[in-house]
Amino acid sequence: MSGAGKSTVLDALEDMGWDTVDNLPADLLGDFVHGPDLCRTVPVAVGMDVRSRGFDPSNLPALIASMEGVQPEILFLDCSSADLMRRFDKTRRRHPLAPDRPAEDGIARERGLLAPLRRAADSVIDTTDLSPVELREELRRRFGTEREPVLTVVSFGFGHGISRTADLVFDMRFLANPHWVDELRNLTGNDAPVRDYVAGDPAWPEAIDRIPRYWAAGKSYLTIAFGCTGGRHRSVTAAVEMAERLRAAGFTPNVRHRDLASAPNDRIEDKATAAATESGSELKE
Repeated sequence: MSGAGKSTVLDALEDMGWDTVDNLPADLLGDFVHGPDLCRTVPVAVGMDVRSRGFDPSNLPALIASMEGVQPEILFLDCSSADLMRRFDKTRRRHPLAPDRPAEDGIARERGLLAPLRRAADSVIDTTDLSPVELREELRRRFGTEREPVLTVVSFGFGHGISRTADLVFDMRFLANPHWVDELRNLTGNDAPVRDYVAGDPAWPEAIDRIPRYWAAGKSYLTIAFGCTGGRHRSVTAAVEMAERLRAAGFTPNVRHRDLASAPNDRIEDKATAAATESGSELKE
């Protein structure tokens, strides 16, 4: 998607030693791959989008798959439409498919146009919640010299919106909530008193022990997200605990605490309590 971070990705791969080229015309892709300078000792990344001459999202996957002598992979960069609109507004750039119309029109048209390519992609990175630094780190882990499964552990608060990048989401709001303990409210799940309090909930051991080990089943990329109401206590505790267990098992997980910097908010917690009450659920305090 235009504005989803293609330039950042190509710059990051170039810094990692890749040979990169942007907006290569589709008609030249075969000659570029099989040209006389094929004696490359580094991997190659070709960036394309709707501005690339001859770009056809429906035919491109078949064209790439037909190339002999290479191991191709399609990485699709996505982003929420709302965030793309904010990015175009901030940079004051016009969307390539809507030069004389609102950016949202071009985004909607592009999303439909690229649907076949997204379905055919080997992997998708949604950059909505990723800073440029986090995106670079994700790329380093996926395409650097390390080839172990890429495991990312995320904490977030449902009160600030669900995590968009997760393969697995675990709702930790059934655990006792440190927000309502005065001496714990301003601490986070990185602090021992909060971790001890959450771990003291009788439901904690079974919950944290039963996280499926999908990486043992051959998955190359896996993002596990833990959510609580505000994203500061229970979800952070779970993410830290899971990261420690993964490290003990020999993995090197990437850890992100999306909403850790947010301030304690009684209104968010009260809304969660009210919603749970209306649904007949019990929320521990």
